[in-house]
Amino acid sequence: MSDLTNYAWKNHINYRQNPHAYKIGKGEQGVLICEPYKSEILPLWRFKTPVIARQSSQAIYQLFLNYLANDDFVGADMARKYLQMGFTRARRYTNYAGGKKYQGPQKKPLPKGTGDPIKAKSAEIFYKKWQMAEQHQTYQSLKKQWQQWHGNKK
Repeated sequence: MSDLTNYAWKNHINYRQNPHAYKIGKGEQGVLICEPYKSEILPLWRFKTPVIARQSSQAIYQLFLNYLANDDFVGADMARKYLQMGFTRARRYTNYAGGKKYQGPQKKPLPKGTGDPIKAKSAEIFYKKWQMAEQHQTYQSLKKQWQQWHGNKK
């Protein structure tokens, strides 16, 4: 989005202290902006190898559970987004060498199938944890409440 003034997430907001300012958004939106969650989750987020992906996804899922235990929907949603991002980024590195999908200012598509097949296993690991988070009954309940209270389905 070229006009960042309209972007729903702001880097100067503490979303734990101001959860009403949080928007669920689409996909992984806000994941690299929303503090303090970014600082808590990002250092754990890795997918270079399946072993690293398993450790990372387990640590992030544990944070997800901790956020739920504290009725912190924003934290839980951010952890879910990092699990989703682990899947999507690992898939991109599976499909494209170096994870680069486009080349140059004209954004010429690069050939698919040139990436690292090891990342497919990392993607699968993150996918399973992401789906566990998505389907978690407490998360679903808090998400529905959030949408009713804040009126932002996306």
